[in-house]
Amino acid sequence: MIVKGTVEAEQAGMRLDDAARELFPTLSKGEIRRIIDRGGCTVDQALVRVASRQVKEGNELILGIMEAERFVELAYTREELLYEDRDYLAVNKEAGFNSQRTPYQLKGTVEYAVDQYMKSIGLADPARVIHRLDRGTSGVMFFPKHKRAATEISLLLKEGKVEKVYWALVAESPDEEQWFVDAPVTKLSKFRYGVGLPGKEALTRLRVLARGAGATLVEARPLTGRTHQIRVHLEHGGMPIVGDLPYGGVAAPRMMLHCRSMAFTTGRDRAVAATAPVDDQFGAICHGYGIEVDG
Repeated sequence: MIVKGTVEAEQAGMRLDDAARELFPTLSKGEIRRIIDRGGCTVDQALVRVASRQVKEGNELILGIMEAERFVELAYTREELLYEDRDYLAVNKEAGFNSQRTPYQLKGTVEYAVDQYMKSIGLADPARVIHRLDRGTSGVMFFPKHKRAATEISLLLKEGKVEKVYWALVAESPDEEQWFVDAPVTKLSKFRYGVGLPGKEALTRLRVLARGAGATLVEARPLTGRTHQIRVHLEHGGMPIVGDLPYGGVAAPRMMLHCRSMAFTTGRDRAVAATAPVDDQFGAICHGYGIEVDG
């Protein structure tokens, strides 16, 4: 839930948390401070994480109220990284975490955790999110360590020169062992996409990795980078991903989509690649369908 308020003359000069308490009386001061600390507060559309900051008359305060049970701390150590060199690092994003800041939080996102790691090793550049995984998707996420690297990988992604491999579990049995989907993706609503016109070109290569009792593990290689592309293309083919309820998938503890690997070659002909093992829950759900996933 998002709440908005404007600082009046009687709140001018107050601390941010005190002013917010007066503007939003249904929230406790402790809850307001937690919202500020998590990065869910903006003043005149600028993120503010200092509760003691003074406010001025006319300031617009916006708070993103997040359910307490949804917030989980997230941090990365060098040992947990999938890949690191002087230009790039890669992490294994867990399902259930946002890739980047939302109106409700900064702290507890992959972006923030990577930013804190970069600061811990003495880097001044911020964490730049140059590609995203949906909240329910796990797997490889690359981050550039500086602006030049960000420009480089952004161009490679735009030109389709980053190889991305996903694993998806679908509760169907495809007729073919491998196939190709060429179907434009268009936005249907605020949170949902589908195949349709007008839409953006979207190409995905798919092949069967393993067949089980009532489900199939599929490898997906998106050749374009449209929002929800793999989810949309599998649903379009009558094979929604297990756990992907918005696209018709059967219920499961998590969405069964995992970015298994990413690879690209830099302008200096240096190969960069990372592979992410699946988590225990992903493996257990596959096992329940008679499919054994190795790492």
